[in-house]
Amino acid sequence: METATCNGSEDPSTVFYLVGLPSLPESLFLPVFFIFLFFYLLILVGNALILVAVVTEPRLHKPMYFFLINLSALDILFTTSTVPKMLSLLLLGDHVLSFPACFLQMYLFHSFSCAEAFILVVMAYDRYVAICRPLHYPVHMTPQTNAALAASAWLTALLLPIPAVAQTSHMAFASTVYIYHCFCDHLAVVQASCSDTTPQTLLGFCIAMVVSFLPLLLVLLSYAHIVASVLRISSREGRSKAFSTCTSHLLVVGTYYSSIAIAYVAYRADLPLDFHIMGNVVYAILTPVLNPLIYTLRNKDVKAAITKIACPQDPKSAGKH
Repeated sequence: METATCNGSEDPSTVFYLVGLPSLPESLFLPVFFIFLFFYLLILVGNALILVAVVTEPRLHKPMYFFLINLSALDILFTTSTVPKMLSLLLLGDHVLSFPACFLQMYLFHSFSCAEAFILVVMAYDRYVAICRPLHYPVHMTPQTNAALAASAWLTALLLPIPAVAQTSHMAFASTVYIYHCFCDHLAVVQASCSDTTPQTLLGFCIAMVVSFLPLLLVLLSYAHIVASVLRISSREGRSKAFSTCTSHLLVVGTYYSSIAIAYVAYRADLPLDFHIMGNVVYAILTPVLNPLIYTLRNKDVKAAITKIACPQDPKSAGKH
């Protein structure tokens, strides 16, 4: 690799070269491309089905499903910010991103990741009100309140990464910047800069901690109240029914934070560079793939609505019953 002279910040001539997985032989590019394409299509189709099912099925016009379509929309946007470029890199050898494209990708990836964490908190609050304050649920979770909660999650997530992305864009870079990643992740871009990386690394770490641990703390707090409330229910059937309404959300939260843990361990552990990169790739793909499966398999109402869309009943045969 040639050593290039550093330019000033925000130089339009700067291009970012995504190295991808350095140890991946070219002979495996096509198989990996088809694996990523398969997962991406699963994400698009699965989440699109949930969106259509919730919008078209009147039985699903409830707060918890309103937040679910926000989650599905986020999963589509989150993966679309990175996966198409990864596919282009693997199939066409398209490694290059312009300066604006790289920072736009970085901003969108981290914004949508933040939004997912906040939507999971809002969904936990919805379950808390439904189980701990059932009589107040219709009053607290009105359409206006639901829209305000979702909008707050989106707006906060869109604003939060701006300082880190803006400050990183003012760092000094060579005319050709080699990014050892499959997409423009904040830390990977910072490490490729000619400037002192300590302030940006610290800022990125602080934002990541706020986005990861504060939402997790709020989710755990909600479920602590839920568990305490459910345990006060005298009948076993009542307790089981109350817990069953939380199962899908708990699985999604577990998947989301497991993928974060994988990415963190892959980055911090003394492992080859490819493992660090794959940790982030797993984070970018795992949750959006599993969310539709979890809600389809675990929630009978969503499952019934999707079945109705996928296998519409013949009106003539329906009239015979």
